[in-house]
Amino acid sequence: MVRINQGKPQPHALKSRAEARRVRKVLEARCGFEVPVQSMLVFVGVTKLEVVATQLEVRVYQERRVAALGPLSGVLDAQQVEEQVYSVARDRRTWLDA
Repeated sequence: MVRINQGKPQPHALKSRAEARRVRKVLEARCGFEVPVQSMLVFVGVTKLEVVATQLEVRVYQERRVAALGPLSGVLDAQQVEEQVYSVARDRRTWLDA
């Protein structure tokens, strides 16, 4: 659950996890290899963001913290990402029946 600006807690993470599962399934089917997908929510223009401490599967950030992702290393090699995942993900036909 995520609470934004003193509002009512919302289950944004639940939807994000479902979307990540869908994306992973589609990309793996088209790429022919495992494509790890990490759920992430980035909230822009919020003054206060509270995340339940047990919420570990989805990363939740305010926009000013996105730069902290830079040092993280990926699981796929650069060639896999550049030559296959990007081209599959950018092809709108990939998502038509997904």
